[in-house]
Amino acid sequence: MAMPSTMKAMVTLGHGGMDQMVLHTDWPRPDPAPGEVLIKVGACGLNNTDVNTRSGWYSKAVTERTTGDGFDVEEQDDPSWGGAPITFPRIQGADICGEIVAVGDGVEPARIGARVITDNWIRDPEEPANRNKVGYLGSERDGGFAEYATVPSRNALTIQSEMTSPELATFSCSYSTALGMLQRARAGASDTILVTGASGGVGGALVQLAKIRGARVVAMASEAKHAEVSALGADRVLPREPGDLRSALGDETVSVVADIVGGPAWPALIDILERGGRYTCSGAIAGPIVEFDLRTFYLNDLTFTGSTVIDEDVMLELVRLIEAGKVKPNLAASWPLEELHAAQTAFIAKKHVGNIVVTP
Repeated sequence: MAMPSTMKAMVTLGHGGMDQMVLHTDWPRPDPAPGEVLIKVGACGLNNTDVNTRSGWYSKAVTERTTGDGFDVEEQDDPSWGGAPITFPRIQGADICGEIVAVGDGVEPARIGARVITDNWIRDPEEPANRNKVGYLGSERDGGFAEYATVPSRNALTIQSEMTSPELATFSCSYSTALGMLQRARAGASDTILVTGASGGVGGALVQLAKIRGARVVAMASEAKHAEVSALGADRVLPREPGDLRSALGDETVSVVADIVGGPAWPALIDILERGGRYTCSGAIAGPIVEFDLRTFYLNDLTFTGSTVIDEDVMLELVRLIEAGKVKPNLAASWPLEELHAAQTAFIAKKHVGNIVVTP
């Protein structure tokens, strides 16, 4: 069956507010280049990278928490995750679930019809392990806020699952980010892991994946969300702002902090780590600038790891976990693509538990 030459797409025109995302109904449909596949998008998840790239929050000139509003970064050359300008117009959206409907030269035609989710890290085929040569889907190349998207064939991972497309679109970013954090922190069954922002997409994934590894999980979330976070498997749930965190923990010792929040309360997270503990971070939605006492760091033999570009095996492990039914989707809401502004507004407000997706 012939495919249309144009498609519906939400196109981001530049850094700024929501008005920079404009719906087009006749945007040119991409064709797969050699080594690529064309995916008909069933659903695409929202993530903080979409918001932060569009708003310019990644610029070093910005010191505030994530708000979703545009920042004044016109004179800056670093308002993207990788520290270099991106090209506009850009179709954002990384977390694609869909079906391969065409392939480029060099890709087996048998891939057509495969149901896939995406590995969002676009790697250099000659040096796939070189983190300095990676891009991100929806940032360095067009993503899934559209009816069709192209990706390198290696980034389209076949998935066998009874889950719906919106459910599968919750995994790629949030769960791979969480799995990468736990790998960097060498988290295992002997650990007690404190998870901040546990009601969000990455936080909820951290809870599930840490439990799979046999760890004890202490989660932090707004009290209205405690029941839902507990249902994900957390052993204890503390308030998002517990006051004196050490007192709230009582006799609990923490060997790993998995943080996606940052902000003013950050020093308390470091103070409660046991000697030899590990801190791993993949976000700073409450603010990127924190107060850091080096004495706490070195006198307690702590290890800090940042986690952004995941190792190549992370997505393959995640697919195995999904297909084995060991992780469950944490789908908060599904919106039509045309209502991406409303969906992203809800995403930024953080009143939900889990992930939000859009469907074209």
